[in-house]
Amino acid sequence: MIPLRDTAPQRRVPFATVLVIALCTAGFALELQAGAGIQAMIDRWGLTPQRLLTLGQGIGWLAPEVWLPLLSSTFLHGDALHFGSNMLFLWIFGGHVEDRTGHLGFPLFYLAGGAVAGLAHVSANPASIVPTIGASGAIAAVMGAYFLLFPRAWIVSMVPPFFWVTFRMPALLYLAMWFALQVYMAQSVDPSSAGGNVAWWAHAGGFAFGAATILWIGPRGGALE
Repeated sequence: MIPLRDTAPQRRVPFATVLVIALCTAGFALELQAGAGIQAMIDRWGLTPQRLLTLGQGIGWLAPEVWLPLLSSTFLHGDALHFGSNMLFLWIFGGHVEDRTGHLGFPLFYLAGGAVAGLAHVSANPASIVPTIGASGAIAAVMGAYFLLFPRAWIVSMVPPFFWVTFRMPALLYLAMWFALQVYMAQSVDPSSAGGNVAWWAHAGGFAFGAATILWIGPRGGALE
């Protein structure tokens, strides 16, 4: 199901969400311009679990070489579909969460969500030497926050290939189904298969972080303007 829009009211212009989308767009543009150097770019700025753990044990967990990929990997994407779908989800859910976290609080929340999602992926796949890229984990944190912040909202969606047919679903149901799918796939997909290229635990971990953070700061508190 592809979300098209939601029914939750938005109080102000989502400047921070637009900024994050712009940064992701810039990252994807750099990938397109990298040409033959794209793999080297992904190897350097993507999140490789085994490399992170080896570096952390060798030079210390606070070294930039260790933690920076947890952030930089969220601004890179595998292809246009990966990039476009992530930005669609971020646009639909991000502005509403920004309403509650504030313009300054949202980027901090987003980056923290991406880092926690990355750590969830590393924990589940410590021996992986495959670089992981994408904003999905950070966006999952936004979705987890939305899940608790807007329980009465509805999501207008469509199901390919019937692009001309749209329907409304309660946001609680839509997001609960999405989260359940991530956990199911994380537990059942063979890592060596095509589906194993998706960081399912990063999605689940990011969603859980977003929901837990909102429970901690409160649904109407903690905003940084």
